[in-house]
Amino acid sequence: MSWTTAELEALRRAYASGTLRVSYEGKTVEYGSASDLLSRIRTVERELIGNSAGRAPVAGLAGFARGDR
Repeated sequence: MSWTTAELEALRRAYASGTLRVSYEGKTVEYGSASDLLSRIRTVERELIGNSAGRAPVAGLAGFARGDR
């Protein structure tokens, strides 16, 4: 499935305003609950991040020890 940033912004606006009906690019979708809407937002965010960077960003912390202390 291919999502757009326009859809993501519409989803975020709907969630912020407390409404469950989202319209974007000539389409209208009504979600059953706020948790359904939030789940969709998270799914679209993951997909867009994955598409734009090739993979999700990874953060880490390297640790080193000298072994004599």
